[in-house]
Amino acid sequence: MATEPESVASPLLARVAGAIAQAGGWLPFNRFMALALYEPGLGYYANEAPKFGHLPQDGSDFVTAPELTPLFGHALARQVAQALAATGTEEVWEFGAGSGALARQVLDALAVLGQAPARYTIVDLSGSLRERQRATLQAHAGRVHWVDALPERLHGVVLGNEVLDAMPVQLLARQGGAWFERGVVLDGAGQLAWADRPTELRPPLGVTGEHDYLTEIHPQAEAFVRTLADRLERGAAFLLDYGFPEAEYYHPQRTMGTLICHRGHRSDSEPLADVGMKDITAHVNFTGVALAAQEAGLDVIGYTSQGRFLLNCGLLDLAARADVRQNVMMQKLLNEHEMGELFKVLALAPSGGAADWVPLGFSAGDRTHRL
Repeated sequence: MATEPESVASPLLARVAGAIAQAGGWLPFNRFMALALYEPGLGYYANEAPKFGHLPQDGSDFVTAPELTPLFGHALARQVAQALAATGTEEVWEFGAGSGALARQVLDALAVLGQAPARYTIVDLSGSLRERQRATLQAHAGRVHWVDALPERLHGVVLGNEVLDAMPVQLLARQGGAWFERGVVLDGAGQLAWADRPTELRPPLGVTGEHDYLTEIHPQAEAFVRTLADRLERGAAFLLDYGFPEAEYYHPQRTMGTLICHRGHRSDSEPLADVGMKDITAHVNFTGVALAAQEAGLDVIGYTSQGRFLLNCGLLDLAARADVRQNVMMQKLLNEHEMGELFKVLALAPSGGAADWVPLGFSAGDRTHRL
């Protein structure tokens, strides 16, 4: 089935069309998603268009927790401070730092706590976002650095807020009891269209029933934590994102998967339309990420909802000293029907690296047993 008519004359769509041709006429969705989001200078996260903000009027497409209120980063900083002290490290690493709002909040709060890190290193491939981050972080210019990749050995506290959800996924579709991988082709009119191919791939958890079913698998997110495990010798990692444990992710009633697009603070389910002009994302299978981390040598040292994590980190104490607007925004971080329950926090550390300390954010309400 084809999307709304769209010319392949734009540079990004021409790249996609070229990739389809090179792949023999059928491109796996994960490769399409990588082009749509990250193709240098053209993909959604690589172009100059604004992404993060509160309202469609500011040209943004969606809002993240640090954009809502600095209370988010200030609470997270308490966990970072504890982790730095407990692991004897002095560097913070952030993946996909967005506008730089979270980095500024964490650095501001760590300075107040008397635990400013020696370095705050951002891993971000987007040149346009790096420039925005530099402007946001001018007050911490001497402490913040940017890199394109991880070093061979990593000591420090790693942060990833809404990073895993933006990693390309593969789409699996069960139709008539048979499994297919969903990919992208050009139809007879030269428009992007869906096409399915038989596959041996399966979801990690069997989906009961014979009804049609669409879902995602996450090899890139799992590869990311394996790389992290290979490099992180001392420290801890905190990954915050929206998603579910495996049993919920592959529930038989979740028949249409979780893939979704964001543009102008509205959502749609048409990733083949407006390519490069909107975000494409999928929820995180936290069980898969946790298992990949464990297999690669990391321990899971905590897993809970974002709401519980922030409460454990003293969010209410911070809110007591904040203004009314910040308190209103705080409710969005905590409420179950907003970010509080849908968003989760997963904490990882090198095997044996958290033997002598319990991470603050998981001191109550830990759900590791539910992964």
